[in-house]
Amino acid sequence: MHLVKDLPALLEVTLPGLGYELVDMEFAARGLLRVFIDKPEKAGGVDVEDCATVSQHLARLLEVEQVNYDRLEVSSPGLDRPLKKPADFARFAGEAVRLSLRAPLVGTQRNYRGTLLGLQDGKVALQPEAEDKNAPPALLLVELDNIAKARLAPEF
Repeated sequence: MHLVKDLPALLEVTLPGLGYELVDMEFAARGLLRVFIDKPEKAGGVDVEDCATVSQHLARLLEVEQVNYDRLEVSSPGLDRPLKKPADFARFAGEAVRLSLRAPLVGTQRNYRGTLLGLQDGKVALQPEAEDKNAPPALLLVELDNIAKARLAPEF
């Protein structure tokens, strides 16, 4: 039986073969396993048929691998998708994001909103929104391990 810690690795190698990437996964209350998937950048967004296809495949895989769960939920990560991997920060360069840091860079501020500039020397580059609309915001370079949460911040 696969341990829960092995499940992300199993999904990381399985989903690309189906044409998807693992964005995130979680075990929730009452045996619910949630898996969030996306398509590569040029393939478009995830739709209901994609979720059904992946759900059917994963149900069989999880049975064969004897992963203990009661219900499986497969969905898109949504418009405010989380950014977790270095490739995510490179892929979504130019997009608006929200970052929550584990430790503040300067002073006590841990939460930032701004434009993601990608990766620079292995660090996440962010052009934060200016607090003073007349002053240009400073560039922030954040170590990946200092990021507690990062999400796209779509504007409507």
